[in-house]
Amino acid sequence: MKINELKAGISNVNIQAKVVKKEEPREVVSKFGKRLTVANITLEDDTGTIPMSLWGNDIDTVKVGDTIEISNGYVSEFRGTPQLSSGKFGKIKVVEKSSGDSEEPSEDAEYDNAEEFPNDE
Repeated sequence: MKINELKAGISNVNIQAKVVKKEEPREVVSKFGKRLTVANITLEDDTGTIPMSLWGNDIDTVKVGDTIEISNGYVSEFRGTPQLSSGKFGKIKVVEKSSGDSEEPSEDAEYDNAEEFPNDE
């Protein structure tokens, strides 16, 4: 499925797209009084973009530049705009990490994490 095919009310959405934007997480209070953390992202494929909300632990697993796969998602409408959601039964999986966030440490990694000490002169 492609982003340009997503319309409010569609369920069982399986899609792969790239994260092109991620907002800072914020805390909201549900209608049941529970405090929840949410962050909005924007997904893009070759047909367009769509906003999506990430909740709880999903927020830290996704970074800008990652390609993610949503399985069993659904599309709702928020303020007149279609929005993708994984919901309670959907899954979000990172299928390709962003190139700026490689698994391999860089050659400078040991210097990046080094503590500063005065020169011994």
